[in-house]
Amino acid sequence: METDHAVVDTNVNGSTQESSEQAPITVTKPIPYTFDLGNLLCNDSNPLPPKPTDKQLASTARDCAQALINQLLTTCPITSHPTDGVLLTLPPPTTILPREKPLPAAKEVTKWEKFAKKKGIKDKRKGEGKMVYDEEKGEWVPKWGYKGKNKDGEGDWIVEVDEQKEKIVHARDDGSGVRGEGRRERMDKVKRNERKQRNNDRKSRKSGNMA
Repeated sequence: METDHAVVDTNVNGSTQESSEQAPITVTKPIPYTFDLGNLLCNDSNPLPPKPTDKQLASTARDCAQALINQLLTTCPITSHPTDGVLLTLPPPTTILPREKPLPAAKEVTKWEKFAKKKGIKDKRKGEGKMVYDEEKGEWVPKWGYKGKNKDGEGDWIVEVDEQKEKIVHARDDGSGVRGEGRRERMDKVKRNERKQRNNDRKSRKSGNMA
């Protein structure tokens, strides 16, 4: 940060002369200024005239700005940086400024959050827990969906026959075989979950209407 010590005018001939209306760099007031350099604040407790003119107001503002610059240059550490140039480090602010807007209201707890807290269920990050390590393949695979771990055995070219499942298949007598039994069990679980979800939705709507 640099300060000019003089206001310079250039005449027609190219020579320079110092302006006779230059204000002093050193500012002295009956009541000393107080500063909050962290907020770049200069407090002036000196009273103004009853009806100050624009010139008096401008002069008072200039004196405050000059005093603030003097205080910064004499009290704050100044360092030089090869790319950022000359830097001046400000101290921590001392004046507590009010908030522009009120504090946000506390977020209402949802039913799921109440249930999770009661059951001790921890909230997972987005995407966390969607992959599982398949020791046979030696790689991470999705738990569900395309090539999901829940479909293990459905595409095998040879299937181990479970006598109990074979009896169920023969009793069903619908032309199906043991090979597709794993997929049928998985689809049955999906349908059961969907029925449970619909029942829960109906119960929640009924409880909402009663409230």
